[in-house]
Amino acid sequence: MPSARPAPQALLTDHLRHWARHRPQQRALTHVDFPAPDSPGAHRTLGWRALDARARAVADRLATAGASPGDRAALLLPQGLDYVAAFLGCLYARVIAVPLFGPQLPGHEGRLAAVLADCEPACLLSDTATADSVRDFLRDYGLPESPVVPVDRLPVDRTPADELPIDRTPADRTPAGSPGPDDIAYLQYTSGSTRTPAGVMISHANVVANAHQAIEAFVADPEAATTVGWLPLYHDMGLVLSIAAPVVGGFPSVLMDPVAFLEDPSRWLRLLGSYDGTISAAPNFAYDYSVARTDPALAEELTLDRVRVLINGSEPVRPGTMERFQTAFGPAGLAPVAQCPAYGLAEATVFVTADSRTVPPATVPCDADALANGRVEESSDPAATVLVSCGAPVGQEVRITGPDGSELPEGHVGEIRLRGPNIGLGYWKRDADDTFGGPEGWLSTGDLGALRDGRLLVTGRLKDLLVVDGRNHYPQDVEETVQTVLPMVRRDRLAAFGVPRPDDAGEELVVVAEHRRDTAPTLRERREAEASVRSAVSARHGLRLGALVLVPPGAVPRTSSGKVARAASRARFLDGGFGPR
Repeated sequence: MPSARPAPQALLTDHLRHWARHRPQQRALTHVDFPAPDSPGAHRTLGWRALDARARAVADRLATAGASPGDRAALLLPQGLDYVAAFLGCLYARVIAVPLFGPQLPGHEGRLAAVLADCEPACLLSDTATADSVRDFLRDYGLPESPVVPVDRLPVDRTPADELPIDRTPADRTPAGSPGPDDIAYLQYTSGSTRTPAGVMISHANVVANAHQAIEAFVADPEAATTVGWLPLYHDMGLVLSIAAPVVGGFPSVLMDPVAFLEDPSRWLRLLGSYDGTISAAPNFAYDYSVARTDPALAEELTLDRVRVLINGSEPVRPGTMERFQTAFGPAGLAPVAQCPAYGLAEATVFVTADSRTVPPATVPCDADALANGRVEESSDPAATVLVSCGAPVGQEVRITGPDGSELPEGHVGEIRLRGPNIGLGYWKRDADDTFGGPEGWLSTGDLGALRDGRLLVTGRLKDLLVVDGRNHYPQDVEETVQTVLPMVRRDRLAAFGVPRPDDAGEELVVVAEHRRDTAPTLRERREAEASVRSAVSARHGLRLGALVLVPPGAVPRTSSGKVARAASRARFLDGGFGPR
């Protein structure tokens, strides 16, 4: 018989305490490490009581280190069991968690320093192996030398995970009192590109509300579900899907490191098939990456019939990607209905809308001219722009508004605005602005889209929109055209943006694209590529290409969550960072 569940308004720590009491030995959290290229994976698992005990031990350690309720604790830990325990321990201690990454993550040192300066942590949580590098980082960047607290060798770790005596850390004792629903649970820093990242204040009530919304959308039966995730835990979807939703729903979470996925995506695919009712999430590029980097013969070895939901979100969902993934892994038993396009953002905790988990993903072929003029009109033209439905909201409201804030009817493109219990409290240390809606509570997302039959079609970012001769063009559509025309371009590693024309007569289009690692384009090949792109972009979008810049792999700026940073790419291009124009 399933155990009774906590009340819907219970906080994350209430849920953890509940499962520790009622399901002490049941598997709660597993981390799979791959110490060698051919390793099948080394599994370390905690039951609910062991996870709760570790979280309480972190809360006690925070108090010893001098952190008080309302202080911030930055999490600079490797992906794994300690990261989850540290996050939950902060909630127990009523210390505001700041999920981050260690200084070992290449290319993002400046962002890490900016976030630490902004959140002013009372302490930094690390593990023993990385504590010295964290201290060195603070000194190198002139940051206050707050205490660095390793959380991987706490007293509770000296006892095997599932042999902890029940009276060691009683489940009815609440460390440091109880947090309130409106207290800040953690700061979710946005990816950031050219500006200092902003920390979204997520309350205890926000994260539980979003966990319930995600469970309703993606989990048919919490008693028969397992999340499998490689997304970083400092990423909003990684945190909610791999920590918050399993703790609220009482089902297991399986983690692997993002680097382990990038080294070999078949590791993720094998884990997906290892559990019943598997739910996972990844950005669009990861599905193409999995197809490109996985031997087709592997599909004969995989068993993906137990996969229930594969969320595709965090960046524009491309219909071609879903088709390629299904073609590659359908023979392994992957059901077409498992692919689930979704939309979300940090300011809404993460989850907003999702397509149905009972039917295959829906697409809408749109008339390109109508879309350029702000309308969604279905078209039978083979050259139509195909948008993917990101589904309907769960437990929140979505509306589309014009530039003046007025609500637009269905089929009209405008800014996506949201309202619901999952909307964050605002930005840390930022004055109140119109983003979080004022008295009516509508969040301004900065994203563009339209509603069709109550389902959301996302067309792009307001700040990325290209307006040429009074017509709207979406950079992701141009990028798709370029990577379709040029096989030498790495998929989803390119940025399209507008720059002033030399004659100051409006803007012209520039595309910066990474070439594949196995190519070294000659000057002639570059000129031929630019001519092909110029012709395709003109025919497909009615746009004049100013320049195609082919750059080496890794040269196009990305955010810490892996998205291409168009604004940063534009700034680098204008500064001559990609070479002479």
